[in-house]
Amino acid sequence: MRFLQINVTANVGSTGRIAEGIGLAAQQAGFDSWIAYGRVAAPSASHLIRIGTKFDYCEHGIETRLLDNHGLASRRATQGFLREVDELKPDIVLLHNIHGFYINYKHLFGYLREKGIPLVWTLHDCWPFTGHCAYFSFAECDKWKTGCGRCPQKTTYPSSYFLDRSEKNYRDKKRFFTSIPNLTIVSVSQWLDDLIGQSFLKDFRHVVIRNGIDTEVFSPAADNREIRKKLKIADDETMLLGVAADWSPRKGLKDFCKLAGRLLPKQKIVLVGLSKKQMEGLPPNVTGFERTDSARELAEIYSAADLFLNLTYEDNYPTTNLEAISCGTPCLTYRTGGSPESVCPETGYVVEQGDLASVLEIVKRLPEKDVPGLRDHAVRHFSQETCFKQYIPVFESILQR
Repeated sequence: MRFLQINVTANVGSTGRIAEGIGLAAQQAGFDSWIAYGRVAAPSASHLIRIGTKFDYCEHGIETRLLDNHGLASRRATQGFLREVDELKPDIVLLHNIHGFYINYKHLFGYLREKGIPLVWTLHDCWPFTGHCAYFSFAECDKWKTGCGRCPQKTTYPSSYFLDRSEKNYRDKKRFFTSIPNLTIVSVSQWLDDLIGQSFLKDFRHVVIRNGIDTEVFSPAADNREIRKKLKIADDETMLLGVAADWSPRKGLKDFCKLAGRLLPKQKIVLVGLSKKQMEGLPPNVTGFERTDSARELAEIYSAADLFLNLTYEDNYPTTNLEAISCGTPCLTYRTGGSPESVCPETGYVVEQGDLASVLEIVKRLPEKDVPGLRDHAVRHFSQETCFKQYIPVFESILQR
């Protein structure tokens, strides 16, 4: 049985590592696993297919910026990719993020409908059922329930600086994404599954399968003192950590800077994933680092922290929470989206959005880390072997129809 996944990355970043883990689970179940990706890839246990070129990616980005038609460019790249799919003849296809400037969803869904290939779609955000945005709670917008237009987030990802095509985008997505009769939606959080039940995808079968991580890679480091030294954190200082692939406003960078102004002298913040420009304006007790695609380097940083902070205002089921806990570091998250679903009293804390007073109180009374307890919880609940095996019965039930 040939199993094909499509994602913006392969074995890089959160969704890329998720696709890799699902591919491994599929191989263990007897599938021949392939991953098609649009932008960046690391070595993979699955066969890899590149969709398009850097030129195609740039062209797609320009069209998005000018015309607000994200997901509708990359025509030639997608047609070339679909010729490869025709030769591969997959028995089942699993989509992840099809936004990201690399594939044309009209060509993709038209092909899948024509060929009658069973489709599973793992949703990592809300883009598939909106006219523009990946998240809408920050803007307090619920137009996606009935039909978009006059988008209040036109200049947020995927940004358009001229046209507002959100009304037409909504109609196009509804038309094409509901055109596959054999479609199963996978939500990675109960929060997102509840939203799907209110969207134009509500009539399709939808199930919840939460993300897993490689708990062998994300494990406590042997020597935290050396790592903390590299991060410019003294042994007697409390290290508060934040990690994001993109520190957009919804990720809470402003809250970290506000928090920094209220910390005690021995309390320091480390932020990973910042741009050089963002690092220029940081408070003196905040150390910033650029993004790393090395999972092992990230695991060392998680291990060195005393508390992982996820001060996010929009999120689904962030794997950063899982990674920190698996490295023996407790997690504090805002009550945002599906983020609290990975945190329990044994692994961390949940506070209301913007409640920095509660964050400070928790930091003040922070107990010594229970690394074995956190680690044991992560292995039992977040292991990719456990989580991604849940896809196999879904695939089997679809193929038996």
